[in-house]
Amino acid sequence: MNAAPLGWSGIVRLGLVQTALGAIVVLMTSTINRVMAVELALPALVPGLLVASHYGIQILRPAWGYGADVGGRRTPWIIGGLAALAIGGVGAALGTALAATHPAAGVALAALAFLLVGVGAGAAGTSVLAMLATRVAPERRAAAATTVWVMMILGFAISAPLAGHFLDPFTQQRLIIVTACVCGIAFLVATLAVIGVESDAPPLVAAAKKPPFRDAFAQVWREPAARQFTIFIFVSMLAYSMQELLVEPFAGVVFGMTPGTTTKLAGLQHGGVLLGMVGVAFAATAIGGPRLGSLRMWTVGGCVASAASLVAVAASGYAGLALALRVAVFALGVSNGAFAVAAIGSMMSLAGTGAHAREGTRMGLWGAAQAVAFGLGGVVATFLVDVAKLVVASPLSAYAAVFVAEALIFIASAALASRIAAPQAGHQATRADAPLPAHAAPAQS
Repeated sequence: MNAAPLGWSGIVRLGLVQTALGAIVVLMTSTINRVMAVELALPALVPGLLVASHYGIQILRPAWGYGADVGGRRTPWIIGGLAALAIGGVGAALGTALAATHPAAGVALAALAFLLVGVGAGAAGTSVLAMLATRVAPERRAAAATTVWVMMILGFAISAPLAGHFLDPFTQQRLIIVTACVCGIAFLVATLAVIGVESDAPPLVAAAKKPPFRDAFAQVWREPAARQFTIFIFVSMLAYSMQELLVEPFAGVVFGMTPGTTTKLAGLQHGGVLLGMVGVAFAATAIGGPRLGSLRMWTVGGCVASAASLVAVAASGYAGLALALRVAVFALGVSNGAFAVAAIGSMMSLAGTGAHAREGTRMGLWGAAQAVAFGLGGVVATFLVDVAKLVVASPLSAYAAVFVAEALIFIASAALASRIAAPQAGHQATRADAPLPAHAAPAQS
């Protein structure tokens, strides 16, 4: 017997899990990254490798997605993932503080902690997505995905400025206390929210009925649309992740901003992402039409606008205007949000195409492409900054050169997005260049 479709209360409760994930992860990729690069004066490659490790471990997402397609209950995976995420977050703060006096021991502790963060975020996030795909009625999936994605961005936008407020005046002790509070509250809220969501769901497919993972994965990879979209996700997320680890250190080095101020800057950027997503959703659903309702147009346009915003961020350093930096960073967030919500809309459309009962595997594949790109992007960006600092005398010029390189990758992403194959007729999915469904803007967590 099938369980009743998940209602809006259940969808919002799953969204709270995404809010918790966002609240913790943003401290790892922004605040911890900045403290290591600026306050501890470690090579930018060190936090870059740490962040890369938390993304790299998520290459296992396809296997987790496959398990979500054919495995048992998902609530234990979500709660277990949240626990690993929270413990990893606190461990990262402890490792950073320890690195101030014992660099080797501190970095080693932080390395273990970042792996826990990656395992926790990947396991919990993949299981939430699989639960949405199987428990939400087809006509409500797009709206449900939008809801949980926006709630994750809210986690970014709320956690970063609040943490920034309590981090000033900065001390290592404050970093540990603030991080522990964020992780503890996030774990408690998300765990209470998810308990009971699938209480009426029957056990999933028995283990004996599982098809081999290798066969399921190969079947998905042979689908042209899935393969093309994987390449686009990788390239666009590479560009996105390269700027993510550089904006705060850039503001600290070039503009002399404090850790609290740069954390607030990250909050401003994520607020822009939220505005971009909501704005595109409104334009596509409330206004629609062949242009404003086109997923492909918003994806391409968002990538191009992101490229222009990155050039503006670099230019703000030469102008020496902190206000110009804030405007450019906010514009970058809006542009990122615009392309992200449109790309995610295509993802939700494509997830149900091809072989039956492979939604989790496809989402896992795209999640792995995103994670690998994020990990590689952080390493590449920080490595390029370190190399550029050896070549040019000005740190500003070093950061600016990397920002321009990222802009060029966004342009390449726009070209790829314009050629993504649309789902074939007969599948229950909208075309990649078709208007968003009228009831909601699709999104994914």
